Amino acid sequence: MPKQVIVQSSIEAVDIIDTPIPTPRDKDVVIKVMASGTNPKDWKYPFWKDMSFNSGDDMAGIVHSVGNEVYEFKPGDRVAAFHECLTENGSFAEYSVAPDWMTFHIPHNVSFEEAATIPTAALTAAIALHVDMKLPAPFYPRNPVEGEPRIPILIYGITSAVGAFAAKFAWLSGLSPIIGVAGRAGDFAKTLADHVVDYRDGEDALVASVEEILEKEGLGNKVPNVFDAISENGSLEATLRFIDQNGGTISTLLPPKLFAKDGANFKYPDGVTAINSAVPRVFSTHKDFGYLWSRYLGRLLEDGRLKSHPYEVIPGGLKGILTGLRNLKEGKASAVKYVYKIEETGDITSGLQMAGGKSLGGPAGFGAGHNSRKFKDFPFPG
Repeated sequence: MPKQVIVQSSIEAVDIIDTPIPTPRDKDVVIKVMASGTNPKDWKYPFWKDMSFNSGDDMAGIVHSVGNEVYEFKPGDRVAAFHECLTENGSFAEYSVAPDWMTFHIPHNVSFEEAATIPTAALTAAIALHVDMKLPAPFYPRNPVEGEPRIPILIYGITSAVGAFAAKFAWLSGLSPIIGVAGRAGDFAKTLADHVVDYRDGEDALVASVEEILEKEGLGNKVPNVFDAISENGSLEATLRFIDQNGGTISTLLPPKLFAKDGANFKYPDGVTAINSAVPRVFSTHKDFGYLWSRYLGRLLEDGRLKSHPYEVIPGGLKGILTGLRNLKEGKASAVKYVYKIEETGDITSGLQMAGGKSLGGPAGFGAGHNSRKFKDFPFPG
């Protein structure tokens, strides 16, 4: 029987369970997963929400079956897809499921591994920039050479997958200058931005460098558009110092009331438009946006305007899931997305797999875990 991985909320173990191939609902696409990507949320959701479940959402593979109302896909198609967050049959499995509007064809020049780096991160960046911040989309690019005013943007965490896709979309949209805040992966950041600032120099130096760049560009000393792709560990406080407080717009990946150093008292000035950009809206209020952008991603990949995020294949297929999640939790990843080739799973025994490779018997399904940091209402705090 096919297998899937249930991530334990402790992130100290996963449960590998037998699971039937999903039966598609009317608008579902059931996919034989060839590659699954990993995002930081894949350990954060189980850990923060104190839930054990299959938290994978990025996949690329071959269509196995489709629902009665699906007309764009058929068995045998090569596709990538965004599984609906916090629902059953996630992408850490041999077979997964996604809504048809969040599924797109993979061009022939793109591998399964490359495609698996894209859905969650790229769509998060797109909804942040082009819905929440209302910045021009790549299909309506700016052209400052012809006299249009420049639109600068600062991306904090530009070498993260979400930050990097945001930079790529900003470039395709003609935004300029692009200022990136990065750390260890400074060389990669330089391929994405016009200017790169190292946050490791300290907050005061970071703010001074950003203001100096803006002044040299003839753009004053405050940033009108900020996308914070980190939104914790001091980034919220730093960006507050250089956002234009009279008309600036800032999008955060995480809600400040939960992740600012002093969340209870953290507040943006009245002149700043601040949005917590939560991508799960593509499964509810923003289905049309998800539909259009999923297909647009396929077009951008096919003609080479968009490339995948750098990735590293964690060996062992499903047996490598825990290694990747723990690497993310421990901060070992830098400018790289972990990908699993599911066909590498091979023979595997059902049961708990502990950190260090130890296996134990005993199932654990979709349910409560055991840890002390609980954000039950994440990503939509009241």
